[in-house]
Amino acid sequence: MGRSIIILICLGFLGFIGLVGYAYSGFVQPDVQTVTQPVNLNVD
Repeated sequence: MGRSIIILICLGFLGFIGLVGYAYSGFVQPDVQTVTQPVNLNVD
């Protein structure tokens, strides 16, 4: 029972390290685009 818990903890840790490595690898960067929107100011 104790050995299986240690294996699960190790697999969880390796999965977390893999997720962090994938996030920092650059594959998760969003597309960049410029958005312009006119603003009407009601100044009298």
